[in-house]
Amino acid sequence: MSLIPNLDASFVLVGDAAASESTRSTSPTTPLEAYPGPSYAHDWRTSTTGGLRISGRHFVDKFGRVCGLRGVNLSGACKTPSNDDHTIFPYKHEDATFIGRPFPLDEAPEHFARLRRWGLTFSAGKYDMEYLDYVKALLSLLPQFGLVAFVEMHQDVWSRYTGGSGAPAWTVSAVGFDIHKLEDAGAAWLKGVRGGGHIESERGIWPCGYQKLAAATVATCFWAGDAFAPKLKVEGVPIQQYLQGRFLKAWEMLVRAIGHLESVIGFQMMNEPHRGYIEAPSMHAFDYNTDLHLAHVPSALQSFALGAGHALLVPHYSRSFPMPTKLTSFELMNAEEISVWQPDGSTEGACLWEMHGVWGWDKRKKEAIVLRENYFAKHPMTDKKVDWYTDFYYPLTLKWAEVVRAASSPDKIVFAEPIPNEFCPSSWTVEHRPYDLNGLFQKTFGDFTVNVQGLSRGMFPLKAFYWGQAGARDNFSLQIRKIAEAGYRSLGETPVVIGECGVPMDLNRREAFKTNNFTWHTRMMDAMITGLERSLIGYTLWNYNPDNDDDSGDYWNGENFSWFSRRRARMNTNSTADLDQTAADLDEGGRILRSVVRPYPAKTAGIPLKFDYEMNTGSFAFEWAIPFPAPADGISQSQSPSSPTIAPPLQIASYVLKSRSTEIFLPAMLAHGRKVIVHGLETGDEYAYDESLQTLSVRILDDSPGSRHRISVSLDPPLSSQFVVNTFWSDFGVRILSVVVVLLGVGAYFFLA
Repeated sequence: MSLIPNLDASFVLVGDAAASESTRSTSPTTPLEAYPGPSYAHDWRTSTTGGLRISGRHFVDKFGRVCGLRGVNLSGACKTPSNDDHTIFPYKHEDATFIGRPFPLDEAPEHFARLRRWGLTFSAGKYDMEYLDYVKALLSLLPQFGLVAFVEMHQDVWSRYTGGSGAPAWTVSAVGFDIHKLEDAGAAWLKGVRGGGHIESERGIWPCGYQKLAAATVATCFWAGDAFAPKLKVEGVPIQQYLQGRFLKAWEMLVRAIGHLESVIGFQMMNEPHRGYIEAPSMHAFDYNTDLHLAHVPSALQSFALGAGHALLVPHYSRSFPMPTKLTSFELMNAEEISVWQPDGSTEGACLWEMHGVWGWDKRKKEAIVLRENYFAKHPMTDKKVDWYTDFYYPLTLKWAEVVRAASSPDKIVFAEPIPNEFCPSSWTVEHRPYDLNGLFQKTFGDFTVNVQGLSRGMFPLKAFYWGQAGARDNFSLQIRKIAEAGYRSLGETPVVIGECGVPMDLNRREAFKTNNFTWHTRMMDAMITGLERSLIGYTLWNYNPDNDDDSGDYWNGENFSWFSRRRARMNTNSTADLDQTAADLDEGGRILRSVVRPYPAKTAGIPLKFDYEMNTGSFAFEWAIPFPAPADGISQSQSPSSPTIAPPLQIASYVLKSRSTEIFLPAMLAHGRKVIVHGLETGDEYAYDESLQTLSVRILDDSPGSRHRISVSLDPPLSSQFVVNTFWSDFGVRILSVVVVLLGVGAYFFLA
């Protein structure tokens, strides 16, 4: 499988440590003098932080300061092999290599220096088991630039060979599939991994692959083959044990290679896991609210029949409004009656689910019939209702956490992520992807935005509609706040990091590529990050991809999210001076940087309460409080009080605050040539701004528990405005008022007459 460190997400410590300890640190593995040089706000080297640790809902450093993590995903290109040839896919899959992803080693210093200049020093990247030496060398460079990373096993729709990314081809073949016949029989949609996905008829289809036969079957076997496919064995080993055993062994090899590195603070088991058919509510339809319905959407029963070589009419969905899609037609699929099951494979040519008595083919009526309607909702042997999280996902997560910690050290932070587009399950916390689903799906953004999260959960439509930039900010803020608070309600004081969020660069029919005007993209990214800032949670942006270009985007399923493109940048800088934080040349190749590169409280000597940034002026306000100490005998994570809301947060700390200095990342890109003005300081408080380190330091005198501090920071002269923060009333208020006045005048005339 390919590996990727990604927020979209809240993350939680896994295993006994989560219940028994209030903090966990990443111990130094490198001498403190190994990376000389001054510290700065967004510097996460162990020599600076003492190792990040978890305390309640926060990451803290050795001084007890709350650390605000901002970073990127490296990178979208890692979903595609560096030697990929679309014309022969999926042939020669055994020769695929990812060496050079996300970029060659000789280019790494410039890319890392660029991310440091932009304040994005908490990284999530994709890697493959076949290039461990390359990965180790790449990660070893991070501390020189103050960067840290967490590493994850990345997948979308299980595998490239089922229409996504991640698992190698052999995992699909092991279940009995012929990978060369999947697309013809409707068991997978592969045009996106062959370079397609850019034209209107192909745009945004790939997530539907989660419900198609190939990906759903392999995922079901991986998580719960012992329960739902007990007859399937590979090399004499039950399919679940076969797949999971190799998965855990791959993780062990990876962690042994890189787990000792200072730059690696932890690991995440899998990106966007999916339950496959487990808990499927019906064999006849999928859940419209959680499973994307676009283009051909065969039900589970129809997928079984198609894969077994039967031609069927299946529903076809098209884009609509206000709901994302609607059923528009029924179309014939698999007219050539191709079977996807290998005659000499593990099922000997039979459909796996027919083999287990889930369905059958009525030869007289020539139609598929369900034999066991609740097969995936209840355990086939016990008839007990199953829960994917508690019965299958969490047990594997615990095994994985044991493997990771045994192969590295018990101090590494381990993260877990649930199924995307679902609120936090009651059993544990979640990772979500807070994209604007409507903007992502339609690839348009304007003054009118929709709370798709609310609509899908029954919100009255008029309450889900927003107007203007102020409305978009409020819309995003509400949705992200609900995601974070769902995590706090389920697990109490647990860190929330949004691990994957971004904006398509090909918005509005790719208009910006022709005009070079990225105003709408800037507005969309600003609205999204404003929502994250208001929720006081960390995030990583999807994505930083040097290989991105306007025509092919990120070279995967038609996606085009990278706000950096080498086509617009100068590369191969050799001078060390050019890698300084003040090197403006590093900005070349960046798009919508005014919305991406923003100030933020990196290390707060207290509990953050509120942060408001206005990108049109460069001004911001920040409020924080000195926490009350925990009881002298300490408190465990399971016993600690919690607040289920963003504001006010819990203001009891399980650590000792040893510093009065708060460090704020203030980009040189914004402050260069301007005076930094700080208001709100009290007598005895001090501040200093170092442009070369992009750090605004604020030292307060009153550190008594419960005391609050608020500063407002502005630039003189202010930044040039990028857009108007409009509202419904600023755009239409005068016209509405005029109409009201006219109507009142007419009414008064007739009344008096």
